[in-house]
Amino acid sequence: MVLASPSVEKFSPSRSGGRNPLSIAPMMDRTDRHYRYFMRQISRHVLLYTEMVVSQAIIHGDRDYLLGFHPNEKPLVLPARGDDPKQLAQCARIAADFNYDEINLNVGCPSDRVQSGNFGACLMLQPERVADCVAAMQAASPLPVSVKHRIGVDDHDHYDGLAKFVGMIAQTGCDRFTVHARKAWLQGLSPKENRDIPPLRYEEVYLLKQDFPDLSIEINGGILTLQDTYQHLQQVDAVMVGRAAYDNPYLFAPVDRELYGSDRPTPTRREVVEAMVPYIEHWLSHPPTDRVFKLNKITRHMLQLFAGQRGSRQWRRILTERSCKPDAGVEVIEAALKATSPE
Repeated sequence: MVLASPSVEKFSPSRSGGRNPLSIAPMMDRTDRHYRYFMRQISRHVLLYTEMVVSQAIIHGDRDYLLGFHPNEKPLVLPARGDDPKQLAQCARIAADFNYDEINLNVGCPSDRVQSGNFGACLMLQPERVADCVAAMQAASPLPVSVKHRIGVDDHDHYDGLAKFVGMIAQTGCDRFTVHARKAWLQGLSPKENRDIPPLRYEEVYLLKQDFPDLSIEINGGILTLQDTYQHLQQVDAVMVGRAAYDNPYLFAPVDRELYGSDRPTPTRREVVEAMVPYIEHWLSHPPTDRVFKLNKITRHMLQLFAGQRGSRQWRRILTERSCKPDAGVEVIEAALKATSPE
C-alpha cells in the first residue's frame, strides 16, 4: 500500500531550508544508542536524536556512556538542557568533538525537575536568556544550533508571544525551530499529561512558518501516521514524530523511498532483525566493563517491530521472557523470529 500523498515532493535541501524533513523525537529511556542503531536498519535518512542530556552531565559525566554512538547512527542530534550560556557553549564544543551533526537546546520539557533547575519549558518566559544561550553555543561551535520549544506556557500562550520568542531567538542567527504544538502547564499536570491534555494547535505552527518564511520550522505533537506527516509537510519544513516511532517503529520503513527518493529496497521486518544480529553479537561479546549488560538492553527496543502482524504476541513474549537471562544470546532472537509469520 502506498502511504505517500501524490502531492508530496521528494526531499531536497533547498525546499526545506536544509532541514531534514522527518525526525524522531528525543525520548528519555527510549532513544538510547541501541534504539537508534535499530532504527537505522529501518531508515537510513530520518534524523535521530539522543536522549536529552543536562548540560552539567555533558560536561562532568561519563561522556563515552552518555554521548557515544555508532557512526551508522548519523545523522544525529544532541539535545541539551540548561540555562547557563557558558556551560552550554562548552556542551556545543563537546558535541562537535564527538562529531554530532547538530546540537539542540530543549526548552520544551515541562517536568518539575527541569523547572527547579530553571531549564525546560519555563525558559520560554525568559527569551532573552534563551537567546544568550543560543548565541554562546553558536560562537563556541561550528555545529548548527536548533531550539525545541512549546507554543506557550501556562497562560502565556498567545500567538504574539510565540512569535516574539521565535523572533528574538532568530536574531542570533538561529534558523531551526522545532515546535511542539501544545502549550505546557507548569503546575498541575505531569509531563505525561502535558503530552496529551493541552489541545494541539497546529494552525499556530503553520502561521509561524508563514510569518517567518526564512526559518526552518518543524512541527511536533500527536503525529501518529505517515499520512499525518505528509499533510504537515505541505505547511512546514519538517515533522518530528515521538511515541509513534517507538510504538510502531516499522512505520518508517517506506520513508527512505517515498520521502527521500532512495533507491534502497524497503527492508522487511525479518531483514531488520537479521541486520541487528551482528550488532547484538558485538555487544554481547564486548560488554561495558563497568556495567551489567544483558540482551534485553537491545531487544526491549525491538518488541514492537511486528506490531499488528501475526505472531507479534509470541515475538514480544519470547523476547521479554528470555532476553533478561544472564546467558541469553542471539538464539533468543532466532526463536522469536521463528514464532512470527513469514512476510
